[in-house]
Amino acid sequence: MTEHKKIPLPEDGDESKTGKAGESSLFERASGAFGLDSFGSAPMPGKLADAPMKRARPVRRKPATEQAGPAVTDREPDHGASAARANDQAAPEETGSADTETPAEERASSVPAVQKTHAPATIEARGYGTPFTGKPVSIDRDILAKNGLINPKDGNSALLEEFRIVKRHVLEAARDRGTSASRRILISSPHPDEGKTYCAINLAIALAAERDLEILLVDADFAKPSLPDMLGIPASTGFMDALSNDDCDVEDHVIGTDIGNLWVLPSGNQTNADSEYLASNRTQHVLDRLTMGHPDRLVIFDTPPALAASTAAELAKHVGQAILVARAEQTGRTALEDSYRLLSACDDIKMLLNATNFSPSGRRFGSYYK
Repeated sequence: MTEHKKIPLPEDGDESKTGKAGESSLFERASGAFGLDSFGSAPMPGKLADAPMKRARPVRRKPATEQAGPAVTDREPDHGASAARANDQAAPEETGSADTETPAEERASSVPAVQKTHAPATIEARGYGTPFTGKPVSIDRDILAKNGLINPKDGNSALLEEFRIVKRHVLEAARDRGTSASRRILISSPHPDEGKTYCAINLAIALAAERDLEILLVDADFAKPSLPDMLGIPASTGFMDALSNDDCDVEDHVIGTDIGNLWVLPSGNQTNADSEYLASNRTQHVLDRLTMGHPDRLVIFDTPPALAASTAAELAKHVGQAILVARAEQTGRTALEDSYRLLSACDDIKMLLNATNFSPSGRRFGSYYK
């Protein structure tokens, strides 16, 4: 094998063998023949020209009268000045295109001086926030004592202290959420004779002792209303009458009592379609009239047992709190679980253990209040 350094090189000047003319290369000969020198780099300027500065658009300042809005005055309007302002307001805003025109509706909405605003209807104008004006009736204190209920005139008692603890949980939930639904509390039980009405009345009386609250106790047990008998008040029209009659205002059926801040809404006249009326859109309207516009009003519903009627499950869709009453040594776990599922439309369900003879925490009020 021949080493590369020993390969004979063509002699200089032999153009037929080297392809060169003297010492010039092929690229140099091509450059001379075809003028490739013009493909060199473009000349660079010594200094680039400064970019033109953008001028800020002048700010249109509104007249003082326009900024303050339309004012009421007893003087006659200056038609000449008004026409000048109207022409100035009607001129299209500069957008960079002379062919673009702003629609008249947009021009009118962008000028506060000529804009027509309509204030939303207030809660009172829609019928909400109406105060209760029913004449008060006397609650029979002897019947309260016979049924083992709280008597406001007896002062502190062990029973009152127990329901004071219950009401603090209810008030805390209502104030934390601050909604109309959170001020509506449903009280039910799985089966009859477990103390739901007993707990509803005692909770309402305990809440009514608050200085800045208004409590409405509603009898929502349409099939077997029990509030009139347990309070010693006459039965009258009430909740169902407001649900079944679109022309009826629910606050007209509310009864006042001689217990401060406590009002009662009876169940009303029974119908053959109580459950259907309760499931209608009318229910939400009636309940809104009771709570909207009254941040200091709580509504307590005494409903039928959850496993005996559909009323509790339907009302659970419209309340923010539900209390499920269980009777000690009587209510079974399965019944509680089934009732909990029926009331699951309410996202805040509490359980209240009734008729207990012991306290798991050791807390007792009986020996203190005697």
